[in-house]
Amino acid sequence: MGRPRVRDYDELRRELLDAAGRLLAEEGPQALSTRRVAQEVGTSTTAVYNLFDDKAGLVRAMFLEGFARLAQEFAGVPTDGDPEADLMALGYAYRAAARANPHLYDLMFGRPLADFRPIEADLVLIQGTFETLVHAVARCVAAGRFGPADPYDIAVHLNALVHGLASLELRGALGDPEQADRHWHNGLHATFRGHHPPAAAADPSGPIS
Repeated sequence: MGRPRVRDYDELRRELLDAAGRLLAEEGPQALSTRRVAQEVGTSTTAVYNLFDDKAGLVRAMFLEGFARLAQEFAGVPTDGDPEADLMALGYAYRAAARANPHLYDLMFGRPLADFRPIEADLVLIQGTFETLVHAVARCVAAGRFGPADPYDIAVHLNALVHGLASLELRGALGDPEQADRHWHNGLHATFRGHHPPAAAADPSGPIS
């Protein structure tokens, strides 16, 4: 028998979270147990308990991990370039995070587990991703790229758009990759044009073509 694989804390933690997410997404809540997750990774249930305390702790960590990965994607988007281009890049960063972590997406934004509800402290932790969007919108408003409006309101609108597109794409409802690319392009560009000031909105060239 070969020697057991040795993994560091971060590697094992990530593997357990991904395995749990895949079980939930592919087989449903009934498949999500600490023993099954440990088996998927080739470790012991003791390791799961040491890292997450219990199943509830594992689920909470999955929820927060999804948003941590989204924040990591956002962190790669410039914040000092063309305001509208930077905001557009955030939309595509959201898409990239969803496509890279489809097994965590439903838990982040849906309720696949009836007994899981994020606590107030969790909601505070994940608020940073939405604040990143609000800040990017505020830059567009301040630069005159978007008409005068509350950046929060526009951010809610844009967040709803990208969430809807990502949810549909993950379910295969946007067609093949080329079709999905087109839907994302058309959706984002049309939405941006809708927030342009009247004069810019009348110009078909606009800042983003």
